[in-house]
Amino acid sequence: MIYYRPIPMSDTARPAGALPLAGGWLWFDRVEVLERGQSPRLIAAADLPTDMRDRLTAPRADFAGLSMDRPRLMGILNVTPDSFSDGGRFLAPEAAVHQGQVMAGAGAEIIDIGGESTRPGAAEVPVVEEIQRTAPVIAALREGGIDTAISIDTRKGAVAEAALKAGASFVNDVSAFTWDTTLKDVTAAAQAPICLMHAQGTPQTMQHDPQYEDVLLDVYDFLAEKVAEAEAAGIPRHCIMVDPGIGFGKTLDHNLTLIRGLSLFHGLGCAILLGVSRKKFIGTIGGEAEAARRAPGSVAVALAGVAQGAQVLRVHDVWETRQALALWRSVTVGDLA
Repeated sequence: MIYYRPIPMSDTARPAGALPLAGGWLWFDRVEVLERGQSPRLIAAADLPTDMRDRLTAPRADFAGLSMDRPRLMGILNVTPDSFSDGGRFLAPEAAVHQGQVMAGAGAEIIDIGGESTRPGAAEVPVVEEIQRTAPVIAALREGGIDTAISIDTRKGAVAEAALKAGASFVNDVSAFTWDTTLKDVTAAAQAPICLMHAQGTPQTMQHDPQYEDVLLDVYDFLAEKVAEAEAAGIPRHCIMVDPGIGFGKTLDHNLTLIRGLSLFHGLGCAILLGVSRKKFIGTIGGEAEAARRAPGSVAVALAGVAQGAQVLRVHDVWETRQALALWRSVTVGDLA
């Protein structure tokens, strides 16, 4: 199989013949061609096969009511006692609703609500308990007038179904149907969008010596298979977002390889979500053991993702990322919007 990774550029001195990347803020005129067991090579964008050229350049459809022509911020709201960064802070429904309102006011365009920690070593939460943690918070946010897109971060069909009925806009499945196959049917029946994330193993096992033949290509192949599975279940490709799953069954080197090669995933024809906020590799490289103090490193990696064309950034530090993103856009692509 041949893989095509566009080399993203943002310089305002754009050559004639350069192609838009996913209809967004970047362009490319060269493509890295990858094959297993072969050395990478570069070709001109003009030499791409027509079907891949169309997939790499086509504007991404609106997702959960948001256009994908500029980066969007997803604020993380963990309604859990044990999440790695903010576990317990928003477990009480009143605290969770307040935090959702704060994040929306700070610029979050999506609020991602999860009732089960998926940090390394986390224990599974019973379905009934996960629903009790999440659905009432979603309903309360809607009743309070929050019209921001809301995603339900879950691996379980029953939890997703309850959340969608309570007012969630889409499903964020960190297992990409590998934990609960009914989740795709629930999503399709509700005609809801979905984000599919790659993970190797479960939270209990995923950091026990993860191995890949080629992490970039292996993750791409997995997501291609899951996108096809979603389509077969009745979820159209334009309603699917993909996430390479940074930190989910990956070493530090795996994470860096995926971030550097993130533009490869535009070849799936889906919007891309990047979730790196406060993760362990940021603390390792940045020399910060405390997760809550990793905002500067998290912002730096988020902007690296934007430079690869990631359309959605999943973050804890909404305001800080929003400010950095506004400056990046104004300096790099001349966009003051």
